[in-house]
Amino acid sequence: MSEILRKNHIPFFLVALLFMLWGVANNMNDTLLAAFRRIMSMSDLQTSLVQFSFYGAYFCFALPAAMFISRFSYKSGILLGLALYAAGTMLFYPAGKAASYGFYLIAIYVMAGGCAILETTANPYILSMGAPETATRRLNIAQTFNPIGAVGGILLSRHFILSELNGADAAERGQMSAGQLAALQEHELTAVSGTYMLIGIILLALLVVIACVKMPGVKDDAAHTRIMTTFRSLWHNRRWRYGVVAQFFYVGVQTGVWSFTIRLAMEELGVLERDASMVFFYSIVAFTLFRFIFTWLMGYIRPVKLLVAASVAAIAFTVTVIFSHGWIAVGSLVAISACMSLMFPTIYGIALDGIGGEQAKIAASGLIMAILGGALITPVQAAVSDYAGISVSFTVALLCFIVVLIYSTGIIRKDYATK
Repeated sequence: MSEILRKNHIPFFLVALLFMLWGVANNMNDTLLAAFRRIMSMSDLQTSLVQFSFYGAYFCFALPAAMFISRFSYKSGILLGLALYAAGTMLFYPAGKAASYGFYLIAIYVMAGGCAILETTANPYILSMGAPETATRRLNIAQTFNPIGAVGGILLSRHFILSELNGADAAERGQMSAGQLAALQEHELTAVSGTYMLIGIILLALLVVIACVKMPGVKDDAAHTRIMTTFRSLWHNRRWRYGVVAQFFYVGVQTGVWSFTIRLAMEELGVLERDASMVFFYSIVAFTLFRFIFTWLMGYIRPVKLLVAASVAAIAFTVTVIFSHGWIAVGSLVAISACMSLMFPTIYGIALDGIGGEQAKIAASGLIMAILGGALITPVQAAVSDYAGISVSFTVALLCFIVVLIYSTGIIRKDYATK
């Protein structure tokens, strides 16, 4: 890591800040489900459209982002991502004025498009900033900024959005006059929109800073390659191909678990959104703490072996969530987040192992496109929740963790066979 800290410490720090910023968006997004459920009296399946819009944007924007940074530069990709992210947050204002859920979904889609560009750009950029043998650990260090942003996002939501929600449930809101309901919703939606616009101002300030800072260029020996030719070549790489599948299911399980953490806490503990959000906060604190612990352990234990251990533990805790109640279920839910802390960057680093040059940019976009799992798996869990209950819905998470375990054990078997 010394070569980074000595030569590129300011650019490395600025790029690492981006991990924090999309962490803010991701985890505020999870609290939005609870907010819209209360404000607009929606079902779990209806509120899951928030995640469908957010993670669907990742699928749509990842490949164009890879093409853009291949044509221009990593810095250009960062500036474009920040601009689009900020534009999405500003669209929350007209969405709130219109009191339109559909308009909010458009704003979320635009915002997530910016996040997708940032992730597609920042992840391979960090991998390129040093020796290949330390790439996965380097990415994990940058990823430690992500849960810091997640904690910040939860605190913002708790104090500026969830605290402004009226405790009236769907039945009570149904008995209000049209004028009373409109006034109540206007107050609640103003809290949502104002908070996101504040984030937009911060994003624009960072955009100006990065535009003024000289960022390291990454030279590739390979020529600019055709997208489909590169994908066909990558498809023969089993480590990458199955890594995309594992990442799809991992992002799906992370999104589903965090989307319904507040819902499960409300049901198991009998509290409202603001208090239940503290369980989500504890989950992110556990996620953050164990990200540091796992990153330290990678200095002694191979990342793929840690991935196996974390997957097994996550499966055990998910089973506990499904079959237990009260604080045991809630505590197990928090423990799941600790297990998830190393999964995304570790799968990412393992899948890209041995891939360089222009191929790395396209391969990275494939892994970011796998974030589509958050858009498709969350509605499945929501539908199970509406039909069978919130606890039973975590069987979807269980299946996803099993896929991650299969991938990690498969990598170990392949490595031993190669040796």
